[in-house]
This record gives sequence, C-alpha cells and structure tokens, in this order.
Amino acid sequence: MTPTGTTLVDSLRSGDARALARAISTVENRAPGWSELLKALFPHTGKARVIGLTGPPGAGKSTLVDQLAKHYRNKEENQTIGIIAVDPTSPYTGGAILGDRIRMQDHYSDPGIYIRSMATRGSLGGLARATADAATVLDASGRDLVMIETVGVGQDEVDIVRLADVTVVILVPGMGDDVQTIKAGIMEIADIFVINKSEREGAERVEREIRSMQSLASRNDRWMPPIVKTVASEGVGTEELAKAIADYEAYLKKENLILKKNVENWQERLVEMLRDAMLEKARSQMDGGSLERYAAEIAEHKRDPYSLVEEIVRGAERN
Repeated sequence: MTPTGTTLVDSLRSGDARALARAISTVENRAPGWSELLKALFPHTGKARVIGLTGPPGAGKSTLVDQLAKHYRNKEENQTIGIIAVDPTSPYTGGAILGDRIRMQDHYSDPGIYIRSMATRGSLGGLARATADAATVLDASGRDLVMIETVGVGQDEVDIVRLADVTVVILVPGMGDDVQTIKAGIMEIADIFVINKSEREGAERVEREIRSMQSLASRNDRWMPPIVKTVASEGVGTEELAKAIADYEAYLKKENLILKKNVENWQERLVEMLRDAMLEKARSQMDGGSLERYAAEIAEHKRDPYSLVEEIVRGAERN
C-alpha cells in the first residue's frame, strides 16, 4: 500500500465519511490502487450483515429500504447502516437514474447511515460490477448492516444471492399474472417474501400463489421462507420484516449453516471475479480498434468467431 492508501484505510476505519466515499469511488471506477485498497480492507471485513432486497419495478423496494433503515437506526437497535442502491444504466447514453439519493434524502443528516447509488454500467444480474466491492468497503468501515437494493429487472436478479446473507424478494398485487410473471430463478433465491402494498386487492392471491410454488420444491437448508405483508409507504409491517430477518439469521446460526452459506457464495463470486479478470486480460491484448475490426471481419464472414476467440485466449495466456 502507498502512504496515501494507508492513510485512506485509516481514515475510513475511523469513520470519516469522505474517506468512505473516496474508497467506494476508487473501487467502483477501478482507479489506480483499487486492488491494493481492497486487499488492505479485506482483513477488516466479515462483521456486517448484508441484506439484499430485490423484486420487480414498482414493488416499493426503495420505500421499504427507507423504512428498514429507520427501524435499525431507532434507539433500541442503534445500528450503523450502509445502503447501496443499484440503478439501471441506459444502454444508449450510459447514464443512470440514481434516483434513490432523492427518495432517501431524509437520512442524509444522519451520520449513522451512508447511502450510495451505483449504476449497473451494463452489468447483468441487477448488480453493478463493483457492488460487491462497495459492500466490502462498507463492511470494513465498521457498518453493522449493509442493505443492497437491486435494479429490479426480473430473473437475472439471482446475482444478489451471491452477495447477501439474507435475500428478501418483494412482490406486489396487481402484476397481471402476479407471481407467474416472476420467473422461477428469482422465486428460488428468496429467504423471505414480502408482499408490499398489501392493502391492495389481490394480496391474498399473491400469498396463495407463493405458497403453491413453495409446495413444489424444498430448499437444501430446509428453511421455509416466511411471507410478510407490508405497506411500506405507511411503515406497516416493517417490524415484522425485521423480525423475519432476525429469525432467518438465528436459524442459520442454530443449524451451523453460516459458514456453509458463505463458502457457497464465495464459490460463485470467485468464478465471477476470475471471469472479469480474464476478460480484462483478453481486452488488454487488443488495441483500440481491434474489437471493431474483428467484429467487421466476422460480420462479413471473412473469419469465424470461434477460431478468433481461441486466438485471443492463447495470446492472453502467453502474456
């Protein structure tokens, strides 16, 4: 670590919000020293609980995160919180909405809550490429709890399970075919189901459909995900959701499943990290115009993509 990097780690560990923001920006943008920074921070991680909240657009994820933050910051809980809100990036402009900064602005005067919006930058799976690294930084900063709100685009949201200790899937009534509109992948990752906006007609039907789907498959850990009804806009059901989260954490501890779950998560994350590293290495073998030239040659059938990929991989291996 450089002296500057060491100073940044010390400042972050002491609770400096500006150092925290700078560290997250460093890893998110892959700025010089990002890898060394994460290496220095990793020994200080492993204490924060990571809760992932996912579900379709319009389910009220941001409002529910806002209510949970209020709950965990009350006098009884008094937990420090980091919130990562992943917003979609436009495939055309590259811009992102980053609207959670507005929706959660009531918390900005509270030093116990740090909120960071991140753009997906084209990453699939509802999580920005650097979301896991940002969560590592928040964990190392001493936050008790890290909440991650994903984009909410459907089946690809399963990436959240690789990062979160507890995954909450949020559904709402009135989605046409209700649960049937959510593909099997996202249904299978839920540790807890939330039916938000449960005052609406159709909430009971959503609950029945969830129960029906649960009856068709069993989990390896034998946990039966509970269903919690909320009206997040009014704060209804927040305490029940917090209790459900605590119950699942207690179950994992009782059944000695925490380490097993972490090992499984890291297996998936390591594959992703290796994939990213190999992709970057392959890209580094090509000059600025190579990709466009290769694409044109393939489009014109001057060469086949399979041989080209093998050639690029061989070049990466030599270097």
